[in-house]
Amino acid sequence: MLFSSDDISAASALLDRLRRHKKTLCTAESCTGGLIAGLLTEVPGSSDVVDRGLVTYSNGAKCDLLGVPASLIGRYGAVSAEVAVAMAGGAIRNSTADISIAVTGIAGPGGGSPEKPVGLVHVAVQVRGHHAVTKVLRLGDIGRSEVRLVTVREALNLANQALDAASPPAP
Repeated sequence: MLFSSDDISAASALLDRLRRHKKTLCTAESCTGGLIAGLLTEVPGSSDVVDRGLVTYSNGAKCDLLGVPASLIGRYGAVSAEVAVAMAGGAIRNSTADISIAVTGIAGPGGGSPEKPVGLVHVAVQVRGHHAVTKVLRLGDIGRSEVRLVTVREALNLANQALDAASPPAP
């Protein structure tokens, strides 16, 4: 099995939370190649919460499917907080979902540079009507699969944090 029971439990808890609040979710994934959507849809009944998942691995896909400006990629690079935020915003604009999760990074083993080493990942989560929240992961060269799986876990955690930030305080 690709995902651990802890991963499936975390996905199930997020889906239950979204279900209770009548919210739906979409993903825009680059370095994870659909693993976030894959984990969420591993949970039976997820179809009432998961709206869609987009794998926008190439720069062209980020531009075409999410409306990320090519100039933004040119200025900051595909692996940047700015592009992750643009991906999250594009996923919200191009779906009916209430929350989007976007990831872009360098899973390795190649593709890194001194400025952007293997294991650098940017995660952005946007709740419709709110600013995106972001997290930078500097995982190091821990192996391609591990970079991708850790990113999936961190993305779910950030989604919960974004939901906390977007929720009105309890009376």
